[in-house]
Amino acid sequence: MRIAAPITLTDEIRNELERNARGRSTPVRLMIRSQIVLRAADGLENREIAKELALARGTVGKWRSRFAENGLEGISKDAPRAGRRPKISAAKVREVIRRTTREVPTGATHWSTRSMAKAVGLTQTTISRIWRRNGLKPHLVRTFKLSNDPDFAEKLEDIVGLYLNPPEHALIFSVDEKSQIQALDRTQPGLPIKKGRCGTMTHDYKRNGTATLFAALNTLDGTVIGECMQRHRHQEWLRFLRLIDRETPSDRELHLIVDNYATHKHPKVMAWLERHPRFHLHFTPTSASWLNLIERWFREITTKRIRRGVFRSVCDLVDAIYEFIDHNNESPKPFVWHKPAGDILQKVARARRSLNTTASE
Repeated sequence: MRIAAPITLTDEIRNELERNARGRSTPVRLMIRSQIVLRAADGLENREIAKELALARGTVGKWRSRFAENGLEGISKDAPRAGRRPKISAAKVREVIRRTTREVPTGATHWSTRSMAKAVGLTQTTISRIWRRNGLKPHLVRTFKLSNDPDFAEKLEDIVGLYLNPPEHALIFSVDEKSQIQALDRTQPGLPIKKGRCGTMTHDYKRNGTATLFAALNTLDGTVIGECMQRHRHQEWLRFLRLIDRETPSDRELHLIVDNYATHKHPKVMAWLERHPRFHLHFTPTSASWLNLIERWFREITTKRIRRGVFRSVCDLVDAIYEFIDHNNESPKPFVWHKPAGDILQKVARARRSLNTTASE
């Protein structure tokens, strides 16, 4: 005949069990287990406790035994459960991951959940769940380009040095042209945004000409010197350099960060720079426009003023651009560069190793 384990309580443990048994801020399962232990300590048998609390006799015996073996911890923590056995084997999951990362479907560039489900004999929902758990997104792709400039490291360190440790008594400008900005007029008026609906605009448009924006971003304070022109030849570049010369204090050295566009190196431009020794040009490496902070400002004007704009003429477009520049200069906010050159070089080296490994496979 099985005999229930005797329960003996100290005053401290009894007080804790009584607090739990009242159940004011205690989970129901812990409240019931505490009531079982208290009655067992009072000398009641499992059968009597089960009848009083309307529980199964086996349940009473289980928690009585666990308390006798492990004390309060025995009734406050549930034992680990096996859980439901997975329907999809680990080998099948590995196959889905392998095919997603190393193969492409016939007649397509990437997998969809349905094409993968058909290929491996699973449901579309299961494929979606496996991809989410493993961070796989075959429908997305990111573009990149590693610079092959032989002087990449030297140019990188030069430009990052201007951002992080600018020379004294000098101004640093990030300069570039945003060419072929289209003055687009929509064929029909759009609808404004309202609750439950975003703003709308027609997908088709009428072209009314283009303009080119020359812009110089002061990396120290975020102000912008800008001028719109019809073209972007060396003549327009010289005109913009003269504008920068007029708009800046004559006693300051000027360091201009520019890309490798041929216009910036035209013989007439180089001759003008020799006559104006306070101008110093720093060229970004080829295929490394991300080093030029003006590209970040170009994204601002594109997303905030140009992309959704409606321009019935080039004059409307130019006026909108100048308005944006004036508003920017009223309360400028600089873009702060944080990444040291050494960290960038390490990342580029890792990318080259990955490319070389992929090419050799």
